[in-house]
Amino acid sequence: MKSALIALALVALVAGCKQQQQSVQGPVAQQGQSASAANLSPEDLGTLGAQIKKDPSRAHELLSGRGLDDQSFEKAIRKVSQDPVASRRYAAAFKQAS
Repeated sequence: MKSALIALALVALVAGCKQQQQSVQGPVAQQGQSASAANLSPEDLGTLGAQIKKDPSRAHELLSGRGLDDQSFEKAIRKVSQDPVASRRYAAAFKQAS
């Protein structure tokens, strides 16, 4: 439960820090982002979430550095929060990186 709350807080943080940049991306770019999100471990997502929490103004830069956008990050966090073991791994990495 605690992990799920942390994940939801991060999603809210990312959504709140969303920069108003418009970009045109084709289906190929979107598939690449989905693949990147699928390849990130709960530990990677936890570390990334902690970095975003430390410096919200760099959220877009941090996400794009991992091949993610707000939506793909949110989707990856939701997937992790559905698995109790993955949620604990995420929370441990988030806490360690904080």
